[in-house]
Amino acid sequence: MSLNHPSSPDRTDRYRDRARMLISCPDRPGIVAAVSAFLARHEANIVQSDQYTMHPSGGLFFIRIEFDLERLDSRLAELERDFAIVAESFSMTCRITEANRRKRLAIFVSKEDHCLLELLWQWKAGDLDADLQMVISNHPDMRETVESFGIPYYHVPVTAETKAEAERRQLELVDGKVDAIVLARYMQIISPYFLEHYANRIINIHHSFLPAFVGGKPYAQAYERGVKIIGATAHYVTAELDGGPIIEQDVQRVSHRHSVEDLKRIGRHIERIVLARAVSWHVEDRVLVHENKTVVFPS
Repeated sequence: MSLNHPSSPDRTDRYRDRARMLISCPDRPGIVAAVSAFLARHEANIVQSDQYTMHPSGGLFFIRIEFDLERLDSRLAELERDFAIVAESFSMTCRITEANRRKRLAIFVSKEDHCLLELLWQWKAGDLDADLQMVISNHPDMRETVESFGIPYYHVPVTAETKAEAERRQLELVDGKVDAIVLARYMQIISPYFLEHYANRIINIHHSFLPAFVGGKPYAQAYERGVKIIGATAHYVTAELDGGPIIEQDVQRVSHRHSVEDLKRIGRHIERIVLARAVSWHVEDRVLVHENKTVVFPS
């Protein structure tokens, strides 16, 4: 079964010879000039460039460049090898990816379906530029929905006693088959052992009440406190619970007229949109991670 979403002819033509270069390095004069000159020498045409400096004196510099290069497939290895000289001279960390190679995703989900459905809908519409390889869940509830999209569904039960074995099974399923994992309201803590295999490649979503309203029933707690803003946060998963680098956030104003159920409904809407944005930016190579922060160059 092919899981690749059919590409439109326009997309295929546009990305056939397109690559993305993501660079971070100590800031100093001449970085942009050196990179641009290098690409020009290799007959590459820059089609988009975004940059950011943390501080012009002693800070870090970040840049994302999209460029077209004829016969990219056969020339990419040489390009990477030659650029190593430039990278070394500027102490750069650099990553070059091919835009026509979609990121392969696995989605982890529990019982709530709103974030999962948003990703499935966007993928089916061609708005999520990725290949959905599988959905893994600790419950069987979503099987029929997921398989109706032609995507494999794996039920891996998790209990306190079987958590280690369940994670080994999950790693077996994703090993070599996915580039990133999306936790679409997956209500399990990911162990450090699992995180080692997908550092900065597991994206989670949570309500933005944290850490003000920890524990159970956060929307009920928010209602009792009379909150005026609710929201959601998408972030990379680290060993610190809900403490990883933030990719995207959004909020919506609420009032005393909203019930607990209203807050939940509004929260679900924000969660699914924020997660979908974060996943889209990740698969389009728009996120650079520095320590526990991100630099995001949105489209």
